[in-house]
Amino acid sequence: MQLEAIYHRPKQNWSYAYDRETIHIRIRTKRGDMDRVVAVAGDKYAWDTTVRKVPMRIFASDELFDYWEAAVKPPYRRLRYFFQLEKGTKKLWLTEKGFEKNQPAHSLEAFDYPFINPIDVFEPPAWVKDAIFYQIFPERFANGDPSNDPASVEPWGGKPTPSNFFGGDLQGVLDHLDYLSDLGINAIYFCPIFEATTNHKYDTQDYMQVDKHFGSNEKLKELVEACHKRGIRVLLDAVFNHAGATFGPFLDVKEKGAQSQYADWFHVRDWPLRVENGIPTYDTFAFEPIMPKLNTENEDVKKYLLGAAKYWIEEIGIDGWRLDVANEVDHQFWREFRQTVKAANKDAYILGEIWHDSMMWLQGDQFDAVMNYPFTNAVLDYAAYGKIDGAGFANAIGKQLGAYPQQVGEAAFNLLDSHDTARLLTLCSGDERRMKLAALFQLTYPGTPCIYYGDEVGMSGGHDPDCRKCMVWDEAEQNGELLHFYRTLIALRKNHQALRSMDIRFLHAEARDAAIVFERRGETASERFMIAMNAGGRARTVKAPAQTGSWRNVFTGETVSVVNKEVTFALPEYGFTVLQLLDA
Repeated sequence: MQLEAIYHRPKQNWSYAYDRETIHIRIRTKRGDMDRVVAVAGDKYAWDTTVRKVPMRIFASDELFDYWEAAVKPPYRRLRYFFQLEKGTKKLWLTEKGFEKNQPAHSLEAFDYPFINPIDVFEPPAWVKDAIFYQIFPERFANGDPSNDPASVEPWGGKPTPSNFFGGDLQGVLDHLDYLSDLGINAIYFCPIFEATTNHKYDTQDYMQVDKHFGSNEKLKELVEACHKRGIRVLLDAVFNHAGATFGPFLDVKEKGAQSQYADWFHVRDWPLRVENGIPTYDTFAFEPIMPKLNTENEDVKKYLLGAAKYWIEEIGIDGWRLDVANEVDHQFWREFRQTVKAANKDAYILGEIWHDSMMWLQGDQFDAVMNYPFTNAVLDYAAYGKIDGAGFANAIGKQLGAYPQQVGEAAFNLLDSHDTARLLTLCSGDERRMKLAALFQLTYPGTPCIYYGDEVGMSGGHDPDCRKCMVWDEAEQNGELLHFYRTLIALRKNHQALRSMDIRFLHAEARDAAIVFERRGETASERFMIAMNAGGRARTVKAPAQTGSWRNVFTGETVSVVNKEVTFALPEYGFTVLQLLDA
């Protein structure tokens, strides 16, 4: 036994309440080192009569570790537990005190989960588990009302620059809701729509007004109501880390300096406000002079921003917020933000923009989810860039699954590109086959997938501003076959709980092999899918263990036989196969 590799702590992703009656217990061991792990668990006040042994299962693995898990429903909402580790004939027990050679006779040295207090249980909105998001950059989606165009508007479809305008607006989205419904979308994430000077609107001028070039508050309410009639949720972008250069309080500070009543609304290092050698004397987003950082510890700032957060939910009916530059705002503000938003709508979705490990924000007191860029990077490294083989990809996914509680994974916002990155097709070097592999994994993986507008019709583009091109609406210029592929996968995901569950198992993922096979299981024995992918430039034949039964190729309709409890996949270069179990 490799004792140095064994790890557990009674909090965060290692021991947590999954719901109001279930505790998930996890432990990490060296990969392949243990034959069996058992959780010995019981009530601390009635240990002798409640103690039982609960077998644990490996739910994820990476290159170094196996991650074991057991779900326990304690009789009185509290739990003490320790672990029994087995390798061959050797047994060892891990308690809070450390490793012991004999099983403890009582619970005094056990790990302790004191009580499942309902208010502490992290419960992301249930609807998010079934959501398929579509990200819209409002200025570039559709121009539905030319009367509100900026004076400098350019013809639709021109080359985007950091500062030009094409007239996209809320009416344009309203005009194309049928398209989104036909695609299978049931949630929209809008980049900022509030009053601002730029085309991207991340320099907010007024947090209480829709930008006049997009429409009005009333037009947004009309759009939200129209979306809700189609079963589509609406998420707005909250830029609360910083405001814009035309934000009223900032203009007052620029004029009056330290004497302004708003001087403490910002983080000023030296007066007067100025830029020296490209560095503002006040804190900003990056070093952008037009994006002054807000002091979210200031009570008046909090009152203003929290009032805005509440207004758009209660008065306009939006279903949640995406939080820009979320990791640069203090935790206490986000705790108060959550309380405010959930009081207005307990089912509102709170999504933070964080690109790295986010455990500090995902413990039930701040966000429901973050934009899952570690997922993005793993999928792109495998499917788009060919940087990692099947084993490397499976290890990267396993590490992510072990990093957070299950409910975090169920609500994770899984994207492949966005307004902040090059487009997916471009990241795949224009290879539609690679793009399909990436999208296939995204749409058959646990969590909440998000499609960046236009990806589904083959739009390409490098980094900002090229990734912010006008949506292609001329069907003759759209990739109809790719659109059909997305529609098929989205419908498959929506119709089968197995493709939305947290149960994912790699059946084939080897070093120096670009092919993988993974299984997705639902709540019933008949809900099974096997998905094979080949991210390599040569054809591969791969065998994987399969449940006995009749399997159907989802895309060709062909029936596939199980021989000697295995299925053989003949995969072309950059190809895939999706099999569905028809009968067990």
